[in-house]
Amino acid sequence: MEFNIEEELKKLPAKPGVYIMHDASDEIIYVGKAIILKNRVRQYFQSSRNKTSKIQRMVEHIHHFEYIITDSELEALVLECNLIKEHRPKYNTMLMDDKTYPYIKVTMGEAFPRILMVRQMKKDHSKYYGPYTSAGAVKETIELLRKIYHIRTCNRNLPRDIGLERACLNYHIHQCDAPCQGYIDHEEYLEHVKLACEFLDGKYQTVLKLLEEKMKDAAKNLDFEEAAEYRDLLGSVKQIAQKQKITNSDLENKDIIACAQEGEDAVIQVFFVREGKLMGREHFHMNVAVAEERSQIVTGFIKDYYAGTPFIPAHIVVQDGLEEANVLAGWLSERRGAKVHIEEPKVGQKEKMVELAEKNARMVLDQDLERIRREKERTLGAMAEIGAWLQLPGLNRVEAFDISNISGMESVASMVVFEQGRPKKNDYRRFRIKYVKGPNDYASMEEVLTRRFLHGEEEKKTGELTSFSVYPDLIMMDGGRGQVNVALRVLESLHLDIPVCGMVKDDNHRTRGLYFNNVEIPIDTHSEGFKLITRVQDETHRFAIEYHRSLRSKSQIHSLLDNISGIGPSRRKALMKYFGDIEAIKKASVEKLMEADGMTENIAKNVYNYFH
Repeated sequence: MEFNIEEELKKLPAKPGVYIMHDASDEIIYVGKAIILKNRVRQYFQSSRNKTSKIQRMVEHIHHFEYIITDSELEALVLECNLIKEHRPKYNTMLMDDKTYPYIKVTMGEAFPRILMVRQMKKDHSKYYGPYTSAGAVKETIELLRKIYHIRTCNRNLPRDIGLERACLNYHIHQCDAPCQGYIDHEEYLEHVKLACEFLDGKYQTVLKLLEEKMKDAAKNLDFEEAAEYRDLLGSVKQIAQKQKITNSDLENKDIIACAQEGEDAVIQVFFVREGKLMGREHFHMNVAVAEERSQIVTGFIKDYYAGTPFIPAHIVVQDGLEEANVLAGWLSERRGAKVHIEEPKVGQKEKMVELAEKNARMVLDQDLERIRREKERTLGAMAEIGAWLQLPGLNRVEAFDISNISGMESVASMVVFEQGRPKKNDYRRFRIKYVKGPNDYASMEEVLTRRFLHGEEEKKTGELTSFSVYPDLIMMDGGRGQVNVALRVLESLHLDIPVCGMVKDDNHRTRGLYFNNVEIPIDTHSEGFKLITRVQDETHRFAIEYHRSLRSKSQIHSLLDNISGIGPSRRKALMKYFGDIEAIKKASVEKLMEADGMTENIAKNVYNYFH
């Protein structure tokens, strides 16, 4: 669908999120975050003297953009970081390592766990919390938890080293219960760690209330320095309390799937979580029945999507329970070669991720409904319009053919396929004319159509089916009565009943109507049907010309190089690889020609003498 930047800027939401800039080839060239997407993205397209030359160059290459809404600025920041590392966009400043945001690590693999700040997550039986944007806040929170719950800071190997050394200063200032001396039993220490983990899981109210009371008491006693210390600790706790869902500590691969529906239109949003990080998303438009339930839509999507995608994650998270969940999980497990779980979370981080995916699906659907309607008119509507003109209801697949040659030299034909009003490029075919000599378009077309449908009939007999076995609902010939009659004659000889129409042009080589059943049908040149016919004609012509051009190029290379004594396929390939084109070979000296692989002095002289 066409992307109108001005129209899309009007639809930007006033929410936090990440925006992704693409160039004309769909490559990601920039990723950024915004507290308010609506304001930030617009700034790129407003004239301003404050833009750096780098940003100005980037804006010149923006063809279209997309965005992912999040629930907080922190989520946007972490997602931005993940996407930059994944795609390495041209205009982003790259971080040279992965040590970007801090995590809080609780070393649950140890008998007496510690609480540490780290920069990377590992599969080591520890619990990880984060990532967080402020390393200072993380350090202060760890210090707070150590003070409140008396968590040890030493790196002694316990219980092996109990009693080997004296207790450290923290014990004497009452900030550690000295498990290194055996002064606290194992179960009691683990209870302290459990309370600290509950705090990190989001149960902050007890600690926040305690700190507020201590801050007020200190202020009441005019101990403003201590009150300020408690105030700063409160700020750190509140900052660490900001929840984010963009990175998960389980390091699993998941696809998060959510659906938004309105009438016959639905959007499926898929979040791709890889090794615990949200690395990207994709949305898919679907046509559904008005009364179809959301779970049925998602079930149908899973069947279609994972039947064709090469990667299947270990976990698929959906917003509703699926009736066929066990059957789908079994099928996916078989395709993956390992267990696949389909989950419907009700609480926790996964449930929040599903909610976020649904918000994005709803946003895409709301903003694209008008675009979807226009696209339907342009494709399905246009196909239905052509079907109405020709009295061919249910028109779906159209094949069109064209011949290309220059004075009968290197005659070729193209076959393009449109399904539901869209080009189906995998089914395009090219033909080199084998049996017709000279510029005879009618005879060439007869050969091509005969070969095309004989191939299809042969496939149906042998059972080795390709796209040739699928016959069109309508054949469109690039011409009038003559070309149509050629096609009808071929179909009759093969006992096939397929409608054929011709795309009739006026004196200015513009389509003016369709020739069908011996009648020229005038068409509205402002209609979507007419525009689709024009696209079919242009695509058929382009595909034929492109093939003809490639054959002319190969023929030129052959005539110029293969006629030289000593030049065979290997040396011809070596010369073209080294020099790039014929013109460079023509200009090269004998010494330069000898630099190509396999070129002796005598053969290099043959090449030089041939061109001179």
